[in-house]
Amino acid sequence: MQLKTLTNQTIALAGIAQAAALVQQLASTGKAEPVALESSMTSILKIDSDSVLDIYGGLTNLKLGLEQLSEQMTGYKIAEPQQARYCASLVFLENRIAQEPQMLKTIQAGIVKVQIQADQFGLLHENVFANLGNVYQETLSTLQPRIMVNGDSDYLERADIANKIRACLLAGIRSALLWKQCGGTRWKFLFARKKMQAELEQLLKQIR
Repeated sequence: MQLKTLTNQTIALAGIAQAAALVQQLASTGKAEPVALESSMTSILKIDSDSVLDIYGGLTNLKLGLEQLSEQMTGYKIAEPQQARYCASLVFLENRIAQEPQMLKTIQAGIVKVQIQADQFGLLHENVFANLGNVYQETLSTLQPRIMVNGDSDYLERADIANKIRACLLAGIRSALLWKQCGGTRWKFLFARKKMQAELEQLLKQIR
């Protein structure tokens, strides 16, 4: 399987965009699109996979991320500034954690424990979100600058919503790592923008 392709890079970027969109949904409404949420949680726990698409459970499950990424890349104005900020922060944070091998091991160990729990209770069980949130809080949230999530305080102060938000941020980091593994770089994103937009259009046609 060839990993470093434009298609795989675009799919991974859609994974980041989807995680950011879910964070915004949860922070502002207390709810998240079920299919997208399950796909993003799947991406965290799927360590070994046959393909990049398999990590998300198929292209259809990335519909939200593909649409959000397309909106962000079309036109001269940023469609969703908050989401764009989350995406940039996730990519930056992934670069930081690459310099922290011990923290990476801690995250991996935590995810292995959550995999066992997900098998027992189900992927979207509150305990799974709580433990994924805890993994994020004890590791990634200690790095600077921290990702500041904006939204409705009524939702942000709820422990169950906060856990889901942290789990989605962890999914975003997973996709940012995948993007890098697929050959994605900031310069490539800037200079291969038109090619990536064309790839996005093709991917979206497959699920519409």
